Amino acid sequence: MSNFKRLSFSIILAVASTGAVSTAAMFAAPAAIAQENSADVSTNVGIVADFLANTGADKVEAAAKRLVAPDATYISLNFDNPELKQIIPWVGTQNGPEAYSNAIMRVQQFGTLEDFKVLDIFGAGENVAVFGQFTYRAKATGIAVTSPLAIRAKVRDGKIVLFQFMEDSYGTASAFRVSGKWTVKTDPAGSPYEVGKGN
Repeated sequence: MSNFKRLSFSIILAVASTGAVSTAAMFAAPAAIAQENSADVSTNVGIVADFLANTGADKVEAAAKRLVAPDATYISLNFDNPELKQIIPWVGTQNGPEAYSNAIMRVQQFGTLEDFKVLDIFGAGENVAVFGQFTYRAKATGIAVTSPLAIRAKVRDGKIVLFQFMEDSYGTASAFRVSGKWTVKTDPAGSPYEVGKGN
């Protein structure tokens, strides 16, 4: 994974309880716990990295079956936004390995991922965070957008149980826009104004 610039792990602080325990055991136990937990974090980060490395159309179904728990949750951009779903069909909350593979295949059905970079990936316990950027070109319009990305993932017992993907959803939606403007008012003391195509 040459795109990974940094792979950092959480610092685990272990406190030895007092009692009939030798001094050597008191110092050895926290080190052993820290080593075990660091190994768990490393494995969890590796599982998420493995999934991201296998999101091509010919690989993602097998990767989802291998790495995603049967009851896992996939959240793309929002929990439930019917209006946005009309523009970006893969958004919202879904469950199961098929949700993971179906969402990614729909992304590739409607556009071309021209670039995908993981800039940081790290973990703490069952939690894994990913930050990066991607460039996506809509097939219908030919418009390309570059967006930051953030992923919140959870891994339990060697399987992904949560994958929450965030991006510049306005930018992605704009890639599919053919025409039209919004009339908006953001400043309570200001006047409405137009944003959108042609501005």
